[in-house]
Amino acid sequence: MITIHQPRRLVVGAGNISQVGTWAAEVASTLVIATPITSGFAERLQLPGKLTLFDAIPGEPDIATLDAALDAARKARPDLIVGLGGGSVMDVAKLVAVLWDSGQSLAVVAGPNRVAGRNVRLAQVATTAGTGSEAGIRSLITDPGKGSKIAVESPHMIADLAVLDPELTYSVPPAVTAATGVDAMAHCVEAFTNRKSHPMIDGFARMGFNLVGKYLARAVRDGEDTEAREGMMLASYYGGICLGPVNTAAGHAISYPLGTLLHLPHGLANAIIFPHVLAFNQPVVSAKTAEVADALGLGQGLSQRDLLSAARDFCAGLGIEMSLAANGAKGADLPRFAADAHSIRRLMDNNPADMSEADVLEIYRAAF
Repeated sequence: MITIHQPRRLVVGAGNISQVGTWAAEVASTLVIATPITSGFAERLQLPGKLTLFDAIPGEPDIATLDAALDAARKARPDLIVGLGGGSVMDVAKLVAVLWDSGQSLAVVAGPNRVAGRNVRLAQVATTAGTGSEAGIRSLITDPGKGSKIAVESPHMIADLAVLDPELTYSVPPAVTAATGVDAMAHCVEAFTNRKSHPMIDGFARMGFNLVGKYLARAVRDGEDTEAREGMMLASYYGGICLGPVNTAAGHAISYPLGTLLHLPHGLANAIIFPHVLAFNQPVVSAKTAEVADALGLGQGLSQRDLLSAARDFCAGLGIEMSLAANGAKGADLPRFAADAHSIRRLMDNNPADMSEADVLEIYRAAF
């Protein structure tokens, strides 16, 4: 059995950010959660009533970030919360929407289906194409004390409105476009090859990784290629849908310590790890892996070694630095990373091929 949650309304197309204001017509007070960069889009929302802007969201938001955003919400007492940004912004917006006036704390709602409800409208306006957070019911917040991520999952965190406006992604730099695009692809591929895979989710996943194969290089090459940007936003959205009922697997588990401990951006971490896990899983899910390879133009009938090489070249060809060492990792860090990643059983147990802690360590070493 699977259950699919999607936003109540989805608006796709260039220039459609203004639809938020039309939809929110009679709202008296709005809290917009953004970054210092994405806050520049706030006027384009064309919101009525009082607008409060909270734009202190870093690349990897932690508990202190969430607490500050909750304080802003309690002062503003909004009728509507808008997440205006990438996955980090939208994840915080979800949690603020369900926590600011509920009496519940992050510790109480951590895990699946512990959120009591939501008393405020929620709109998500994506400004990157990677996480698919606008489509989903999950939120991740870093716990700096433990060096790990806290996951909250609830249908109460699904958006009332999601907007995919490719014009908002024109200014995303090529390196970020590339890394977040591979992250979107990884969501689709990890759900597609998952032990919990389902034919309906396979359909969304196929649409996602085929769009990546068609459009990611174009979006990296020309940031104002509207067709490519919109294609990547759809790929990201489809990946977000995959996360709800199926979720990711070892690829994301192995990437998380790179974010929490090495402080790499989530998309970059996933891009570095993606080729290694794709190849590791190939013997167990050979037909599906071949489908992915074909969609990305990697070649047909590849051995594990050739698949790893081709997938790494695909990512490197987008301008992604694929070496952990070049991104600041130290060889002495790798065993800690491996222990942390292997302990993320909610994802590791989804992986189609059993992976020991030694296997994880070997992947880090191969990516070093």
